[in-house]
Amino acid sequence: MKHQPMNESPIYLDYNSTTPCDPAVVAEMMPYFTMKFGNASSKTHVYGWTADEAVEEAREKVAQLIGAKKTELIFTSGATESINLALRGLYESSSQKGRHVITYSTEHKAVLDTCSFLETLGAEMTILPVDNLGNPDLELLESAIRKDTIFIAAMYANNETGTVMPIKSMASIARKNGVLFFCDATQAIGKIPVDVVQDGIDMMAFSAHKMYGPKGVGALYIAKKDPKIKISPMQYGGGHERNLRSGTLNVPGIVGFGKACELAELNMEKESIRLTRLRDMLLDGISSVENIVLNGSKSNIMGHVANLSFGFPGGEGMIKMLTKNMAVSSGSACSSASIEPSHVLQAMGLNDTQALSSIRFSLGRFTTEDEIVKAIKCITEECRKMKNEK
Repeated sequence: MKHQPMNESPIYLDYNSTTPCDPAVVAEMMPYFTMKFGNASSKTHVYGWTADEAVEEAREKVAQLIGAKKTELIFTSGATESINLALRGLYESSSQKGRHVITYSTEHKAVLDTCSFLETLGAEMTILPVDNLGNPDLELLESAIRKDTIFIAAMYANNETGTVMPIKSMASIARKNGVLFFCDATQAIGKIPVDVVQDGIDMMAFSAHKMYGPKGVGALYIAKKDPKIKISPMQYGGGHERNLRSGTLNVPGIVGFGKACELAELNMEKESIRLTRLRDMLLDGISSVENIVLNGSKSNIMGHVANLSFGFPGGEGMIKMLTKNMAVSSGSACSSASIEPSHVLQAMGLNDTQALSSIRFSLGRFTTEDEIVKAIKCITEECRKMKNEK
């Protein structure tokens, strides 16, 4: 496939896959590449002290955004590493408790594949279904818990559809039954309010590059509890990050992560209102096109996301037509090279044709009203061409 030159500036509507670094984030990071380049583990001189202070200041900012204590955060290379560290580390340290784990059919592959790996170590995995809107059955969740259940893993907001899960209720069920609750909040942090204490979350993974920070840095929240949550490290060599994640810290990335969290906290409410308005403008603008269906319930999806199924003959070719002028996605960026139907949409009851004709539109901080007007025109024109050709 021939790639379009960047200078032609296609409309970017794929913010769920990644976001551009906010200029203020880049400005905050720059000194730590050059003048303040010290290793945060160097404890004998000012270069190391400066780096360490910057890391701890950023840790405080990240923790504040999610209602945590900074001592409850481990910095990683991103959400996928955080998920692996949490779930594998928890399983390996919980052999006395049991072997059973619970998750959902619509989880990100980072969770599903990690749980599948745990099965090779002897785990027994229960994958719970969702309804046609992507929502879980809480009674089914409670009935799935066994005496040997170690953890429940559920995402806060779905990366493909934007569906928001009833995390507080799910965590409450886990706590009532003495089971740890893990949450992949990668798509929610910085976009909707998340408070780990109020929500009852025991462990949570998220990443900077989904919220206008740099790629290559993320975090794992581990609640300070009694008894202590114990996880085994996945890598060794230096005892960094409370002996759970050895390796020289990515100081510039962590500084950028902190700034991104600070900006998110300041702008979240206003930005959510703006993006919901633009998303609804997009949906209203294409409403005249027949057989376009929103996957999920508009009342329970993130305000910046619309996953649409183009349900007319040849609809599966829409993404190829649209990407001439727009950057959109067929689903998860981590598996977008695949031509397989989305496992998320299949779990919601869509058949292969419907799933393959679905496109995710995700808006963000730098999306403008003018871009939405252009997107509406592009979508309606391509739909008309597609139908006329059939």
